[in-house]
Amino acid sequence: MIRLGVNIDHVATIRNARGANHPDPVRAAIIAQNSGADGITIHLREDRRHIRDNDLIRLKNEINLPINLEMAATQEMLDIAIKTKPNAVCIVPEKRKEITTEGGLNVIKSEKKLRSIISAIKNHNIRVSLFIDPNPLQIKKSFELNADIVEIHTGEFCHKNSKDKLLELEKIKECLTIANSYNLECHAGHGLNFEDAATIGKLPHIKELNIGHFIIGEAIFLGLENVIKKMKIAINS
Repeated sequence: MIRLGVNIDHVATIRNARGANHPDPVRAAIIAQNSGADGITIHLREDRRHIRDNDLIRLKNEINLPINLEMAATQEMLDIAIKTKPNAVCIVPEKRKEITTEGGLNVIKSEKKLRSIISAIKNHNIRVSLFIDPNPLQIKKSFELNADIVEIHTGEFCHKNSKDKLLELEKIKECLTIANSYNLECHAGHGLNFEDAATIGKLPHIKELNIGHFIIGEAIFLGLENVIKKMKIAINS
């Protein structure tokens, strides 16, 4: 069975638009837990544009699911991860002015910084995932840096037309095979709807999909519980 990690960032985005406390992202996480989600993903950004520090603390205290903390490779975020001890940390690229994560982490370029951060995180028994584009060289370097997981960025696949989509899918499939040969656990995410998630879920070696924006957006029309249940069926059909 493919695990589904539900990203609740955009519940916090709506909350923060009014600067108040509603809607509560932790309440969304509890609904996700009760609806069959396998984990909760949050991105604690440096500018705190959606998830806040207290959200992470409350999640640790109020839900029983594994927490996947997405974060930039900075000392501040490293200190938070070590203090709060999520189940896993997913290191992602982060640009202050981007609307959403624009692509995968350049593991090769950031090797020196990542090596020390990954080592520090793993010393506290926290699993480390690297969010990367489907590129064999990035996968090889992730292995060399002792990551536990690679999460393949699926944004390009989701936004391609039919012909180019197939080419991108083959690229992802090849990279999953390479990652598996290095004993890296394979996750994927970004931009996935029901159809695209079902396609990625059928690829060999995929263990987990992390999906947020589509689930939260579709919940406006179908309800969060119904969307999560529908997504679980889609990725495991």
